[in-house]
Amino acid sequence: MSTGEGAPGAMLVVISGPSGVGKDAILDVLQRLPGHERHHYVVTCTTRARRSGEIDAQSYHFIAPEQFQRLRAAGELLEANEVHGNWYGTPSQQVVDALAAGRHAILKIDVQGADVVRARVPDALLIFVAPPSVDALLERLTSRATETAQELALRQRNAAAEMARQKDYDYVVVNETGEVARTAERIGEIIALEAARHAERRVRI
Repeated sequence: MSTGEGAPGAMLVVISGPSGVGKDAILDVLQRLPGHERHHYVVTCTTRARRSGEIDAQSYHFIAPEQFQRLRAAGELLEANEVHGNWYGTPSQQVVDALAAGRHAILKIDVQGADVVRARVPDALLIFVAPPSVDALLERLTSRATETAQELALRQRNAAAEMARQKDYDYVVVNETGEVARTAERIGEIIALEAARHAERRVRI
């Protein structure tokens, strides 16, 4: 795995939450807020099929399972986990390069991946995005109509386990229905606050 030391104050930020909580929409807003120039949004590799509207190398790096396992075997992934029947992994070089350039590396990953990152990078900042209620989450999953019935059932089963992991995070931010912009603003405030608190810290990967 690629290694290195980040510039002073550059942070590794993990944003997690159950499927359907609105992470993609939140990050879309976050990228337009003041201060976003210092953020680098790491593009995750995945073996799952591309959905309508998703752009390769922007939404995800969509790759074949064989290629994913080659990257994993070569140590090129900071974390790699099988989630909902598909593999997801964070390219470590993206993280190393962002931190070295003095930018906050923003990772959108699942709770399993967050565990791995926290173990490897104790100084990482972990933010959990929670829905206002389990019922609201299930309604969002159903309404977006991007999964088969079998995939939807799997995501619903996993949601309860993911919600139970909130206590493992540094911050929990509730994404109230219709309040994506406010949620993004709150996450931006947290990142800025933590960066100011640890302005001289260098994160090692």
